[in-house]
Amino acid sequence: MKIALMFSGQGAHKVGMGKDLYENSPQARELYDRADEILGWKLSEYSFEGPEKTLTKTKVCQPALFVHGYVVYKLLEEKGFLDDVETAMGLSLGEVTALAAAGVYDFETGLKIVAERGRLMQEACESSDGSMAAVIGVDRETVAAFCEDYGVEMANLNCPGQIVISGDAEKIAAAVTASRERGFRRVMPLNVAGAYHSKLMRPAYGPFESFLADIPLNAPKYKVFSTSTGQPISEAEQIRKALVSALVSPVYWEDCMVAAAADGADMFYELGVNGILKGQLRRTNKDLENASFETWKDVDAVSAVC
Repeated sequence: MKIALMFSGQGAHKVGMGKDLYENSPQARELYDRADEILGWKLSEYSFEGPEKTLTKTKVCQPALFVHGYVVYKLLEEKGFLDDVETAMGLSLGEVTALAAAGVYDFETGLKIVAERGRLMQEACESSDGSMAAVIGVDRETVAAFCEDYGVEMANLNCPGQIVISGDAEKIAAAVTASRERGFRRVMPLNVAGAYHSKLMRPAYGPFESFLADIPLNAPKYKVFSTSTGQPISEAEQIRKALVSALVSPVYWEDCMVAAAADGADMFYELGVNGILKGQLRRTNKDLENASFETWKDVDAVSAVC
């Protein structure tokens, strides 16, 4: 068996995430307490109790998902359940978690990276009027041409028939209206704070590039597929470039899943929230084995397998 790990991206969060892990595991408590100390604010409180409005903010949501995914990873590792892992990848900010799991940097460094990423993206959101919409049931070539016609961009290529577009709010609204004339089956405006993975995130690019410049990076112990290209990354400069490019480039998540399977991965573990990645994997290739780990019940059940 060759296992591929998948880590959640922004939008998968929910109030209460990680609370039962904290209550049942000393290691989870230690990591959440360390996160609160490193950040200087109560990430654990926002994750466990909300309010949802605060947890949804980019600068809070991104560290919250990073810590949750990393905690689940460490708990499964503690149980000896990850000996067959060969691949790690994550949707958007989940790539930061995947790189931490692969040993490219430690927990503290990864948390600082994702906190700065979230802070800069929050600022970019607040300095622009951006929006996003999900296009359902349309192939990527058709969506690419549609985006060009309406001055918006493809942001997420999640799985067959599920593509997210991003850009100026007025242009997204016009595209949603025009999609009906094009005969698109379903186009849904998304309740997001800004136009992620588009040129409207450009203000975050330079500062994030500078922030990453002097951070030491190790060679990954797993093969890591980058969502900015759908290709593996292993050299330090490759990794830095991928992390920065991901702010403004499309997320080629479907490509990562396909590439991991082609590379030999035959079991995919989602270490995240709400089973979103598991669903996208099934729509990409229903024959691939998969499992989701989110709660203490999920993690604790592993003991029956080991």
